Amino acid sequence: MRFFKQHLISLVMITALVSPVVVSGCAGRAEYRVYDPYYGDYHVWDNSEVVYYHRWEHDTHRHDEDFRKRSKDEQKEYFTWRHNQH
Repeated sequence: MRFFKQHLISLVMITALVSPVVVSGCAGRAEYRVYDPYYGDYHVWDNSEVVYYHRWEHDTHRHDEDFRKRSKDEQKEYFTWRHNQH
């Protein structure tokens, strides 16, 4: 019984120490900033921006592609479209 209790305490301690690192590491990758050189501002690429981006892709009949991999012309087109949204 003592052996089980020691391992259980160790497992709880390890979980408590590791979980914030895992959670914050995942959250950090989900969001990034993109500089818009045409309007001179930054767009935080979070869930709300992704909604706009997917709508732009749908409306302009483009296939699903990471914004950062798009050509400069397509990025400019998206920023222009995005700034005209209310």
